[in-house]
Amino acid sequence: MSILEKYSAALKNKDEAVMNELLHDDFKFTMHKSGNVLTKGDVIKWAMSGDINQDNARIVYENDEVGIHHAFVTFNDGNVEAVMAVYKYDNGKIVSLETGATPMPK
Repeated sequence: MSILEKYSAALKNKDEAVMNELLHDDFKFTMHKSGNVLTKGDVIKWAMSGDINQDNARIVYENDEVGIHHAFVTFNDGNVEAVMAVYKYDNGKIVSLETGATPMPK
């Protein structure tokens, strides 16, 4: 199973142990839509909240250095976004994540 397959499954199943294993201690998540930067702890806490629900998720590309993922994400507030995500890897762990998001009609 690839890194992104494991990460997607951990997100879906709210598996904190796997997320902790997959995310590098120096992990940074840059959200280009808002400009926010989240740490490993921030992302795990958000993921465990159940606020991130992905549909039609697909891995666009992945190798040992990067992964590119697209999904339609529905948040608890009802907002839906088409999210393109680029993951960078370091020694088999996700060290950075950057996303671009396009709001979708409700």
